[in-house]
Amino acid sequence: MKKIICFLFVFFLLITNVYANNDEKLIENANSGILIEASSGEILFEKKKDEKVAVASMTKMVAQIIILENIENGNLSWDEKIKVSSNAAGMGGSQIWLQPGEEMSVRDLMKGITMASANDATVALAERIAGTEEAFVKLMNDKVKELGLKNTHFVNPTGLDEENHYSSAYDMAMIAKELLNHEQILEFSSVYEDYIRVDTPNKFWLVNTNKLVRFYEGADGLKTGFTDNAKYCMAVTAKRDNMRLIAVVLGEESGKVRNSETMELLDYGFNLYKVDLVKSKTDKVGTLKLDKSTKENVDVFPQRDITILGKKSDVSLNYDIEIKINNNTLPLKKGDVVGKIIIKNGNKTVKEENAIINEDIEKMGFLQMLGKTLKDIVTGEIF
Repeated sequence: MKKIICFLFVFFLLITNVYANNDEKLIENANSGILIEASSGEILFEKKKDEKVAVASMTKMVAQIIILENIENGNLSWDEKIKVSSNAAGMGGSQIWLQPGEEMSVRDLMKGITMASANDATVALAERIAGTEEAFVKLMNDKVKELGLKNTHFVNPTGLDEENHYSSAYDMAMIAKELLNHEQILEFSSVYEDYIRVDTPNKFWLVNTNKLVRFYEGADGLKTGFTDNAKYCMAVTAKRDNMRLIAVVLGEESGKVRNSETMELLDYGFNLYKVDLVKSKTDKVGTLKLDKSTKENVDVFPQRDITILGKKSDVSLNYDIEIKINNNTLPLKKGDVVGKIIIKNGNKTVKEENAIINEDIEKMGFLQMLGKTLKDIVTGEIF
């Protein structure tokens, strides 16, 4: 057993040195790119990450964030039928050949955007949400500002080449990270082929422009792009074991090279790095005690999986968990942040995550309060 452990340790050291000595050759054909660990956003590799460049249909990731937010807040439903305007139907570039006056479900439009990078589907949903393309683009730029990104500006929702429409590898990675917070995106981006207009004479076959979801282990998204200015680019996410990575490459000369270099970038991350899963988002980490509520004790959970990134050559550490509650004001809704989960190694804080509740908690009404008081008197809890 000792020999096996020593062998594995030496192996990981050798792999680390090989990649460390050759990482300057990663994505050598790309204009720029980046590799991050998705939960923390920690950068594992970068190349001209802040350079402003055209990003083609990767623009649509911001549109997808806004669409999914509207689904989640009830403004849209997956089954709602959207009537297609002449403006939307007239979009050039990648499309699903929508016709003026045609009605299509939000779900099928999202398939078109995610799998076929359809400009017409993007504009149809943009007009439904904001009224006009221009108003929707303002929402997109507002979202970028909200995320704190400084090297991105959009003038259309599709990514078609226009002056003053740009982003950067870093900003695209952060946008991809935000998009992954809306987990339903993976229901669309992980599918290699599907159909829209099913049960009609115009049944339409969709094949995902992101071939890595079929050919790279663990890949399940996210978005490709191509225009004359942007060249070939993509943001890919893949998950193995407990670790999810996001790789972005921009300005590649061909789709084949783009795919190859993105896979090399992901290989680099998966070969060198690991994450320790400290707590899953489904793991109870504590209890919130409440007065004058319909429930006295409420379970507390992490807002998302708590993971610690490290190199495979590093020894896994033991972590302690502290919970600090800073919000017990009723009523509370499912998903409300009620405090912080602090992860420590000894006296050193290594990570913090939001603590949430997974149920609605209401404040007691007058009659409920009266009933509780009478019960406490009868049981002797109040003298």
